[in-house]
Amino acid sequence: MKKIILSAIVFVGAMTLNAQDEAPKLSISGTVDAYYQTYLSAPDDVSGSFGTSFADEAGFALGMANLILSYDGEKTGVVADLVFGPRGDAAIGQNLGEGNLGQYLNQLYAYWNVSESTTLTAGRFNTYLGYEVISPAGNFNYSTSYLFSNGPFSHVGLKADFALSEDFSLMLAFMNPTDTNNNTTGDYGFGAQLGYAGQYLNLYYDNDSALGFEIDYTGGFDLSESFFLGINGAYQVKDDAGFYGAALYPQLTTSESFSIGLRGELFGYHEKDGEDLPSVFATTLTGSYTVENLTIKPEVRLDAWTNGENLENGLPYVDADGVASESLAAFTIAAIYSF
Repeated sequence: MKKIILSAIVFVGAMTLNAQDEAPKLSISGTVDAYYQTYLSAPDDVSGSFGTSFADEAGFALGMANLILSYDGEKTGVVADLVFGPRGDAAIGQNLGEGNLGQYLNQLYAYWNVSESTTLTAGRFNTYLGYEVISPAGNFNYSTSYLFSNGPFSHVGLKADFALSEDFSLMLAFMNPTDTNNNTTGDYGFGAQLGYAGQYLNLYYDNDSALGFEIDYTGGFDLSESFFLGINGAYQVKDDAGFYGAALYPQLTTSESFSIGLRGELFGYHEKDGEDLPSVFATTLTGSYTVENLTIKPEVRLDAWTNGENLENGLPYVDADGVASESLAAFTIAAIYSF
C-alpha cells in the first residue's frame, strides 16, 4: 500500500513538474543608454548633426530606456517592446501623430509556432531590412548609418517565417506601408527575405505608396576566431528616384572585454536624368568595452559629402569658423546598460 501511495505521489509530482515546465513564461529585458558628443570640426553650439538617426545632440544627452516584455508559451506568445526617450521617439514617431496610443510601442506582436519549421507573426515588428537595428545594444557602432536611417524602421502586418533546411530560411510578409500604424489609404506592402547560412537577401515593395521598392543584402563572415566582417548593401527607388549604398563593418575582438570596429559607408542619391547628385563617405571608428552588463563605446566619426551643395538644404555642415562645409567630425562616448 505504501508503495502504491509513494508511486502515486511520484507520478503526481512528475506531472506537476511537467506542467510547470510547459507553463507560459514571462521574461523582462531591456536597455538604458546615454552619451556625450562633441564636434571636432565645428562649434557645439551650432545646430546640426550628421543627418543620420539618433545620437544627434551635442554635450551630454539621453538615448532611450527600452523595456521588453515577452510571454512565451509552448507554441504561442506575445512581445511588447516599449521605448522612452529621444531615441525611442525618433524610432517610432514616424507617421504616428502626437497623442497616438502607439507612441511608446516599438514592437507589439503575437506569434504562433505552427510547426517546428513555420512561425506566423502578427502585429508591429521591427524591419528585416538592413544591418543595423534601433536598439543600441544590437549595433557595434553607437551612431547609425545612412542606409539604416533612410530605410524602414518597423512594419505592421502579418509575416510567415519558414525554416527550409538547416541553412536556408524564407520569410514572406503582407503589411501596411512601412512605418504606418493606421492605414487610411488602402495601400499595402509586400516583403520577402531569403536567408542562407547567415546571409540575407531582403525585398520590399509597396507600389510607390511609401518607400517604393528596396532590395537589400545583409550578412557577414567570421574570417578568424577574433575577426568578423559585416556587410550591407541596398538600392531603393520610388518615382524614378531614391538612394543606394554599401557599408563594411570589420570588427576585431582583442579580449573578452574589449573589441574595436570600423564602419565604412558609401551612400548616395540617384534620380532619372539627374546629374551631380550628392553622395557621402562616412567613416566611424568605435571601441567597445564591457563590464558585467555595462558597455562603454568611445567613437570617432567623419562624414564627407560630394556635391553636398545639391542637397535639399544645401551644404549640410559648418566648419570651425561657421562657414558652410561638406564635412563634419565628432567624438562620442556612450554608455549602454543591458538587463
